[in-house]
Amino acid sequence: MSNFNFDTYLSPLTWRYGSNEMRKIFSEKHKYELWRKIWIALAEAQHQAGLVSKEELEDLKKNEKNINIEKIFELEKDTKHDVVAAIKEFAEKAKIGGGKIHLGATSMDIVDNADMVRIQEAIEIVEKKVVVILNLLADKIDEYSDFPCLGYTHLQPAEPTTVGYRLSFYAQDLLVAFESIQFAKKTIKGKGMKGAVGTAASYKELLKDKTISAGELESKVMKSLRIEASLISGQVYPRLFDFIVLNSLVMVTSALAKFAGDLRILQSPLYGEWSEPFGKKQVGSSAMPFKKNPINSENICSLARFVATLPQVASENASLSYLERTLDDSANKRIVIAEAFLTTDQILMTAEKIINGLVINKERVSFNLNQYASFAASESIILEAVKKGANRQEMHEVLRINSMIAWTDIQKGKKNPMMQLLLGDKLVNKYLNKTQLEKLMEVENHIGDAPERAKKLVKIIKNI
Repeated sequence: MSNFNFDTYLSPLTWRYGSNEMRKIFSEKHKYELWRKIWIALAEAQHQAGLVSKEELEDLKKNEKNINIEKIFELEKDTKHDVVAAIKEFAEKAKIGGGKIHLGATSMDIVDNADMVRIQEAIEIVEKKVVVILNLLADKIDEYSDFPCLGYTHLQPAEPTTVGYRLSFYAQDLLVAFESIQFAKKTIKGKGMKGAVGTAASYKELLKDKTISAGELESKVMKSLRIEASLISGQVYPRLFDFIVLNSLVMVTSALAKFAGDLRILQSPLYGEWSEPFGKKQVGSSAMPFKKNPINSENICSLARFVATLPQVASENASLSYLERTLDDSANKRIVIAEAFLTTDQILMTAEKIINGLVINKERVSFNLNQYASFAASESIILEAVKKGANRQEMHEVLRINSMIAWTDIQKGKKNPMMQLLLGDKLVNKYLNKTQLEKLMEVENHIGDAPERAKKLVKIIKNI
């Protein structure tokens, strides 16, 4: 196999996106190391059954780490079968025990269990990083739970909320994604050692009149791998497991893409309320040196779209692999699992960096709130006036007319004149005085129980 260099296509996931820790899990080296581990675990169980001698087992163990991947690829050119090539390469090293490698097994007893080990390892990395981000968000929520800001619906000014409560949206979504990861971890299992069509017939035949059963042999091997075996399988573990895993990753990336998308809006100078960290030497644009583009948030949104497409492949693998097994899934499975995890990994790393350095521009948040928050008091003013004898429809029309006048002034760059307009309105003054209007327009009266709910979510997260 040729050494890769910059003269050939390299996936961005090979070097640009994802951590070295995640890349190692899906490396060819780690794959072959796991295959060797499974073959030795199988040989150990068969040694206990009297099928593999002590000398043969020790020879296999002695050569476990002695892997020549280049040789495997060379052998595969002739065999056209990667597992057979790996068996031959191992047997060439282990002269004594080589004849017992893969005894009773089919290729997917090795490949599928190794793949499930890698998936489990990768899920643990994702899980740990999700917890880190949840805790970062919890700290931010706690800090800003009482800090009022303008809410936006339809990207238009709406009623007030708090910065902490808005951050709670993303934390709650990510908490649901975390729970999805827990479900995936509990649900997915390896194939186990069940042979060509999942019946374990080859193992049962091998173990005839031996001290352990095929089921016991499977348990011993899977215990060594630290994964559970599916009760039922064909030639492969149920491909629905891959669909479950990828969906849990999509939930993680979707939650973070929602955060990143909102941050992009709030970083726009017309809002100017939040921004992602921007390095002292960072360049926003090659043509416009004043630019501070939200490139990290955009990166998250872009990569999340890619992850969102991958469960469809896994879904079709689950439904279109016929009877005990066809090979429809094999080629794409080499791509989608690794790329889903590596892309999710990159999104998590980027999100952690953003949240750690998240800038909340308190002055601009308060400015925007003061410009528009008085509109939020409209309904309260109507209700209070009606309690004092006003006609609801007449009060609504007065508030509507004055609101439109105030909107016009705001669009001209002036300060919101809503309070002055209401103080000068005869109908409003008939029922409400200045003190009552000022009280009704206090922002704190219009954020509901947002601070309490936000703090309750913080406690939930901290208990994970």
